[in-house]
Amino acid sequence: MTHPTAGRSIHELPTPFAVLDDAALEHNLATMAAWCRDHGVELQPHGKTTMAPALFQRQLAAGATGITAATPAQVRVMRAHGVPAVQLANELAQPAEAAWIAGELAADDGFGFRVWVDSPAGVEILQAAAAPAGAVVDVLLEVGTPGGRTGTRTKADRDAVRAAAGRAPNVRLTGVAGYEGSVAGDRTPPSLAAVRAYLESLRAAGDDLRDDVPGDDGGIVLSAGGSMFYDVVADVLGGGGRVIIRSGCYVTHDSGMFHRNSPLDGPDAPVRLRAALTVWGTVVSRPEPDRAFLDVGRRDASFDQGLPIPLAVRPRGATTAQPLDGAEVTALNDQHAFLAVAPGSPIAVGDRVQLGISHPCTTFDKWRRIPLAGPDGVVTGVVETWF
Repeated sequence: MTHPTAGRSIHELPTPFAVLDDAALEHNLATMAAWCRDHGVELQPHGKTTMAPALFQRQLAAGATGITAATPAQVRVMRAHGVPAVQLANELAQPAEAAWIAGELAADDGFGFRVWVDSPAGVEILQAAAAPAGAVVDVLLEVGTPGGRTGTRTKADRDAVRAAAGRAPNVRLTGVAGYEGSVAGDRTPPSLAAVRAYLESLRAAGDDLRDDVPGDDGGIVLSAGGSMFYDVVADVLGGGGRVIIRSGCYVTHDSGMFHRNSPLDGPDAPVRLRAALTVWGTVVSRPEPDRAFLDVGRRDASFDQGLPIPLAVRPRGATTAQPLDGAEVTALNDQHAFLAVAPGSPIAVGDRVQLGISHPCTTFDKWRRIPLAGPDGVVTGVVETWF
């Protein structure tokens, strides 16, 4: 991919390319920060969405109290780029990585770090790593569901983890955590009921261990909240302790899954998030009246939670784009998008098409450098990713 330079129009760039709308980004940062303040929750957005240190810094500047990671490698990236607090939303089962984190904690009193545990073995690995370094590792007991993803299943499981933490002088239990997005994937009434029931079980688990948690750091931590149900999290967990949500996709939002399901995108939302990440491609073939092909494929845009969504077309030679109604991406190959169009559509070879995406996480990881554009489409900078 040709590297964009400041002052260059995005429409001078070779397709395919992903682009970030800077104004939409800033709007989303401010909107989510205000929502968290209004609802009395902290935000530690999931960094796996973007793995873009420049965006981490903007999130922190907007009020996030830390960044969430999914893997030790992601923690290393965040640490290298000056993120002051990291929540590792997984059990740390790699002794060498646990030792590295213990060393970081021992060397820097200002490094805020929490990691999830769901087994005595996870506690034992942390204790073995932290003791030689003289560090104390803060942990959150993960609450899961039968048949679900990670996390303790029963009270007996949680009691076993509590007991292990009680035997580990270098491991400090600070609260509970979980992921309600593994319970449901939409906001239908049955899904919302299932999410609420799960979050109530998480809050109850927090109540069970309240006496185990020191009270000198804002009280017990309750961490949940992906990008689809953070309103339910605030409602159910609010008042039960220090509530930390981890929504990551809000920063760019999307035109698909989260557009349909975000608490901040709908007719009842006081302020709506905006899709800040799109992908542009060029029509390279119009071989049939009802079909065209773009030079955008699976290597360029996410497709795991829905195919790209045609938004606009910029005809060859034109200076502006116009809405692209009645078109649909029906399939993707590695480097081609199948675009169904009405037989009378004027779309032609050489036209440029803007595509919205569904699920930003798996579009970001396809690009190492993404141009940042102003409202006039002029590139103002480049956002680098570190996958």
